Amino acid sequence: MAEAPFKPRDLRAHPPPFYPDYRSTHFRAPSHALLHYAPTATEMAGPVFGQGMLGADDDDLIVNYAAAGQAALGPRILVHGVLRDQDARPMPGKLIEVWQANAGGRYRHKKDGYLAPLDPNFGGCGRCVTGPDGTYSFRTIQPGPYPWPNGGNDWRPAHIHFSVFGDGFAQRLITQMYFEGDPHIALCPIVQSIPDPKGIDTLVARLDMGQTVPMDIRAYRFDITLRGRDATYFENFKDGT
Repeated sequence: MAEAPFKPRDLRAHPPPFYPDYRSTHFRAPSHALLHYAPTATEMAGPVFGQGMLGADDDDLIVNYAAAGQAALGPRILVHGVLRDQDARPMPGKLIEVWQANAGGRYRHKKDGYLAPLDPNFGGCGRCVTGPDGTYSFRTIQPGPYPWPNGGNDWRPAHIHFSVFGDGFAQRLITQMYFEGDPHIALCPIVQSIPDPKGIDTLVARLDMGQTVPMDIRAYRFDITLRGRDATYFENFKDGT
């Protein structure tokens, strides 16, 4: 089967390296032309991730850090979707890692100084592998927004970080998923540095009542597209490759 031609993405839709409202870019925006280094054979060929490396509860953040008989606190949600390539073909067997703040907006990290309490039964990270049809899902707690020292009173929207691995360790794409209807999306300098509204829209998960479990857990759908003009925005490889 012949490989479909690569559909390049319009880089004008990506954030500029220097965005005045995003204070960190004042210090880390590159001042010289970017350099490209071809990946090595080792980077492209391995390691290969598979089902065998996952634990029984790796895809359930509600219980995977909790004490026996306990569960994380907060709104219970199911996040699911499909990982596809630029031609809408499913991508099976790909490792997806996620990490997030707890329901109060605090990360389990020693440098997180936010005053919100830690949840002793929530670790904030998990992973899953896409199925034969490219689908994935994991259970978690809806994270809370949190303040960050940017402009004095800036808050990050509630979000979940995604890391999508290909067939080699160097084939890794990182992004963030936001929630439909969050008013902080329109106020966040990080999100609003993306000049294309369609690019922002690729990062927003939709409430999916069809997958909601009555009296238990709400569901959100977040599909991920690799490469091409319709690619999900990825923060580490802005050309989608």
